[in-house]
Amino acid sequence: MASSKLLITKLNQLRTLTPIISKPFSTSAAAAAAAATIATVVEEEGGISMKGVKISGRPLYLDMQATSPVDPRVLDCMLPYNISLYGNPHSRTHLYGWESDSAVEIARNQVASLVKASPKEIVFTSGATESNNISVKGVMHFYREKKKHVITTQTEHKCVLDSCRHLQQEGFDVSYLPVGKDGILDLDLFRKSIRPDTGLVSVMMVNNEIGVIQPMEEIGKICKEFGIPFHTDAAQALGKVPIDVDKMNISLMSLSGHKIYGPKGVGALYMKRRPRIRVEPQMNGGGQERGIRSGTVPTPLVVGMGAACELAMKEMEYDEKRIKGLHERLLNGIRSKIDGVVVNGSTERRYAGNLNISFAYVEGESLLMGLKEVAVSSGSACTSASLEPSYVLRALGVEEDMAHTSIRFGIGRFTTEAEVDRAVELTVKQVEKLRDMSPLYEMVKEGIDIKNIQWSQH
Repeated sequence: MASSKLLITKLNQLRTLTPIISKPFSTSAAAAAAAATIATVVEEEGGISMKGVKISGRPLYLDMQATSPVDPRVLDCMLPYNISLYGNPHSRTHLYGWESDSAVEIARNQVASLVKASPKEIVFTSGATESNNISVKGVMHFYREKKKHVITTQTEHKCVLDSCRHLQQEGFDVSYLPVGKDGILDLDLFRKSIRPDTGLVSVMMVNNEIGVIQPMEEIGKICKEFGIPFHTDAAQALGKVPIDVDKMNISLMSLSGHKIYGPKGVGALYMKRRPRIRVEPQMNGGGQERGIRSGTVPTPLVVGMGAACELAMKEMEYDEKRIKGLHERLLNGIRSKIDGVVVNGSTERRYAGNLNISFAYVEGESLLMGLKEVAVSSGSACTSASLEPSYVLRALGVEEDMAHTSIRFGIGRFTTEAEVDRAVELTVKQVEKLRDMSPLYEMVKEGIDIKNIQWSQH
């Protein structure tokens, strides 16, 4: 009896110490709860402060190329596999393992359906970075006796470029093809770059920084003509543009969960079965995922990615129309109020949810800091910590001063018209403020061509 009373007393004490358990479950409440538990976020009168920056409230989120919020419907599918259906999908001797394995296979079907592939061609990974590494290094290592050459572009994601540099250190040759001012690969130049020992072509489907869509079918036809495996990083394309792996003649394709309103930490690799493409595994272990990617498959994450793919298949057309309208609203709203606004990359062949624009006569870092009420970036989240201008924009031939002033606005499924209008208002206000302080802009308004000025040193 005494021990029971002691236990009740301890539980009551614990309850008073952990009030977070009883917080209501909703997206806004969860965001507020998360912010409250982070020591570096300080609530002050009239706003919040973090890393020395004070803002009136949580910023508008327009950085969908960096990551997207989890769709609540996706979260609903995931929750049971965290709480009650928590078995290891590789446990073959009991119900917990069987039900998790069944859930993984349903998700595999959902991912395959979105890209018109067979479920047997889908391998789950930790994300597109791992899939890119398996594809680029895995293929060339497997065929190293016969193939020594890789073709890619200068505007690929960092993980593809770094994997190629790793291969160069091992003695392989890599051709980094330039792109046009619109960001599109020149197909004639691509054809001329092919060698008898070319073992892989890797071209990103939708660019993460500028949103341009490469001519996948044409590239695929050339690869098929020469019998070269064709890999594409489709992290930014999945669920946003139609993908048909057979029509595009894709041999390997890297996919990501968190770019399509799914969870972070999960991705997939499409690997063609006929003709079969072979890779050398980059991780050794229990031989899961046909030996290509060892390690326990994280059932909740995989279920989330599968659900996100199914939703994308149903809603892609609707999302595309809506996002295109918001894209035009944002661009026209800014251009109607200020001049010197340049869209980076092709305006015809691009995904509407990615709007990368440069503002003339404005200092880039100042513009970003001034837009602290809007969550945007100056380029890839993997490289935006650098003060160097974007290598993608430099590859397009964008001048250094304009490359420094680029802002990438990412529009998504949950972006509202009110958010776009507010982003226009804040962007215009900040650009005008910075131009008022710019002597260069004053000279331009007076009709002086600043490019022809001969600056002298003192």
